[in-house]
Amino acid sequence: MDSFPKFRAAVVQATPIWLDRERCTEKACALIAQAAVQGAQLIAFPEVWLPGFPWWAFLGPAHWGNNFFAELYANAVEIPSPTTDRLCKAAKDARAHVVIGVDERAGSTLYCTQLFIDSEGSIIGRHRKLKPTHAERTIWGQGDGSDLKVFDTPLGRLGGLNCWEHLQPLIRHAMFSLGEQVHVAAWPSFGLFRKYSYALGCEASMGASRHYALEGGCFVLAPVAVTSQEMVDRVADTAERADLIQVGGGGSMIFGPDGATLAGPAGDTEETILTADVDLYDIARAKNFADPTGHYARPDILSLLWDRTPQSSVHQHPSAPATAPVASSAGTDPETHGLQQQMPLAET
Repeated sequence: MDSFPKFRAAVVQATPIWLDRERCTEKACALIAQAAVQGAQLIAFPEVWLPGFPWWAFLGPAHWGNNFFAELYANAVEIPSPTTDRLCKAAKDARAHVVIGVDERAGSTLYCTQLFIDSEGSIIGRHRKLKPTHAERTIWGQGDGSDLKVFDTPLGRLGGLNCWEHLQPLIRHAMFSLGEQVHVAAWPSFGLFRKYSYALGCEASMGASRHYALEGGCFVLAPVAVTSQEMVDRVADTAERADLIQVGGGGSMIFGPDGATLAGPAGDTEETILTADVDLYDIARAKNFADPTGHYARPDILSLLWDRTPQSSVHQHPSAPATAPVASSAGTDPETHGLQQQMPLAET
């Protein structure tokens, strides 16, 4: 809190190579390098950009989408893995922090995850979406209280949430309480149900991102993906489904801690990298007016109860002999258990 870094931030608005982990990773690395050429020291990608959003979940019954799910499962990202090694190398080569949305595979469960990588090419943490929205629950498991994190970095205190987590007041309050200074509000494309749901559209979602910046007194990077014609062709195999999803859906923006627009919105079908110069001292000016978990709070009236303990479906009885780590509903199998031992390095 005593230092006020200045740096350039970037949000990536691009079409993923849908359900193709290797080619999508290659494109991600190229975009990281491109953002670095523009001077970016923090680069943010949309929700589950690698290898893409499960559109089929909103377009038909589960049995119809099961083949899509199997394809997503085969192309999902394990942490750590050769895929994350490539992303870490790209971040190190770019000398930039990277926050990228991935479909994470842990055991037999997928999660909607934000992966945080520092400019040295090290994984500093991840955030799993706490409550997948509506039909997303047929695709992803859910995170727990330990997934709400803010990481200390040379650029400030960095955190992130996915999509409609920004509509959950208690989640926002928890993040604000960690002293978050730079926030990645990751969104999928806004090409779904465009004619039928204002709530799922760009205007409402960017409004939620702007409000997060204003309410939390922090900088907000709001990257959005673009739905390609290829995606539409694959999932819209009937006229009814074709009516529900459209090409485009972009609208990425960057907001200051007073809610002001610093960059964007990007065009609906545009693949681009938006940048903005960030001065963390602006947060002091914003929070002079309203600090939601400080002088502007009323803890004598309202407070938040937050269980930050990692949750497991299996607990060892105290009298049982010690055994190897057991699998859990939170994805703590033997491989990811080792990851959890490594990852709290920069955790609040």
